[in-house]
Order: sequence, then structure tokens, then C-alpha cells
Amino acid sequence: MPDAENQTELPTDEAMHAMRVLRLKSGDELFLMDGVGNYFRAQVTVAATHHCYYEILEKLPQEPQWKGHLHLGIAPTKMMDRMEWMMEKATEVGIDEVSFLNCKFSERRLVKLVRLDKIVTAAVKQSHKAWKPQVNEMVHFNHFLEQPIQGRKYIAHCYEEVPRVELFDELRKPSDSQDATVLVGPEGDFSIDEVKAAVAAGWVSVSLGSARLRTETAGLAAVMMMQLAQK
Repeated sequence: MPDAENQTELPTDEAMHAMRVLRLKSGDELFLMDGVGNYFRAQVTVAATHHCYYEILEKLPQEPQWKGHLHLGIAPTKMMDRMEWMMEKATEVGIDEVSFLNCKFSERRLVKLVRLDKIVTAAVKQSHKAWKPQVNEMVHFNHFLEQPIQGRKYIAHCYEEVPRVELFDELRKPSDSQDATVLVGPEGDFSIDEVKAAVAAGWVSVSLGSARLRTETAGLAAVMMMQLAQK
């Protein structure tokens, strides 16, 4: 819940869930999270059909569960339910930021961030994450390459003519930065020119393994590798 520390009432949908599903009543305790690293122990002060007021009893700052800033750049699939599934699972596994890419072979040029935000928020609560991932508007691939991305940068693709190294091996190498960004292309892959442009801009050409993966599976695999490399 954004700004949970400075509010006294749950949003309407949260209040209805608290009353109807959790059956909270005045005097009961509940735990809140603000999505920026804090849990709060709170107490219900007023419970009504569509309203739930509370007071903060204790602020509980959390330690990050992984090192560095983990960022996934991905071209959304034509069927958005597959991307919604990936966003849910990537949030549960652990990611800091997701950017959507408009590529040459993209079959989807628009994403509805409001719906994705609801899915991410639900996944944050379900998996008890103290930080909510940042979800960015879709941007043209070439414009994304122009952004000042910090840390290690990788582009995953399937072109044999462009030398590749294994992403997980690269992530496991010692580095001055724990920040990592991995790019995953659309269902038809990045174009060869996009891959070459990324490599020219300093992105490392990588493989996600020998299996042929769908876009949403490749995105989740990249997130898993970034997390496992932290261990």
C-alpha cells in the first residue's frame, strides 16, 4: 500500500478484502507494506462494510533480499495473458524493474500498465516482498539503448552468426557492480540489426541455454538466473 505510514484508511478494495475475506474487526492487528522497503504492524480502529481505518503500531524496515538492481527489458507477447503470467512470477522470484521494448518484430505495440500494476501489486503481497518492482512504459528498442543503464548489460538472442556466451556464466563472474539488465526479444526474436546495435553499444551477447524458449519463459528464465547468480 503506497504511503501506508501516512494514511489512516485502507483503499476501498483492500478494505472490502479485509472485512469480507479476512473478517477483521476493530482491535485486530494487520500487517501493511509500502512497496519501498517497509512493513508496518497496525491495528484496526474502525471496521465497516466499505471502510477500514487503522493506526500504525510499529514500523519494520526490511533488508533487501538480493544484491544490486535487477532489470528485465522484454518485448511483450501478442497474447497479453502470457506476459501477465510472467510479470506475476518474476515479481514472486524477485525483480527490481521491468521495461517493455518495441522491437522490429514485435506483435504488440501497446501495454496496459494499470492492469499490470494490479498484477504486480497482488504478487508483491502474495510473496511478501518489501519492494514493489518498477514497471515502465513501452519504449522503442533504439531509444532504450540510448538510456544510461548502470551495471552489467546483456542481450539474449538466438542468432548463431553473432558470438554468444552463457548468461548464467557471465552473471557468476566477479564484477564491480551487482546491477544487471537482461534484454529478451519478441516471439520472432530481435532483428539481427538490433542485436548488432546492442553489441556495438556495449551490451554482451548471451544465450539462455540450449532449449528454445517462448518469450515469457525466456524472460522468467533470465530473472531466475539473475537471482541464482546472487547466491
